[in-house]
Amino acid sequence: MTEYKATGKYYEDFKVGDEFCTVSRTITEADIVNFAGVSGDFIQLHTSEEYAKGTVHKGRIAHGLLSLAISTGEVSQSGLFDGTILAYLNTSVDFKSVVRIGDTIRTIIKVVELRETKKPGVAVMKTAGQVYNQNDIVVLEHTDTVMIMCRPTK
Repeated sequence: MTEYKATGKYYEDFKVGDEFCTVSRTITEADIVNFAGVSGDFIQLHTSEEYAKGTVHKGRIAHGLLSLAISTGEVSQSGLFDGTILAYLNTSVDFKSVVRIGDTIRTIIKVVELRETKKPGVAVMKTAGQVYNQNDIVVLEHTDTVMIMCRPTK
């Protein structure tokens, strides 16, 4: 039987300063509705156009955490960590601008820290991500710390 083989990069394959750009993704009505349902966040700013028209945003906006989730999904889809990521240890987020239905976002991540741990085969990596919309405006920034596998020794 054929077995799954990790295709992601290992700790040794990265260096501080490496940058990676993901594919882009357009935010849809369904994304907002589904995220509201999964998260239970039905705040009218996201779910009621009439309410949202009267706010500083002048219309509905996507949940900030939806934009973050899509960004992490874009990174996942890149394959960089396919089968090599062990844990998400920490994230910090700064929301810079709103994301609306029809906006297209993409993520650029930069490796900012790499360190081995005392545990054999395990390392820690910190990345800084910037999420841009179709107008090259940064809509959010996130710093993520993950546990990643070291290359197996034979």
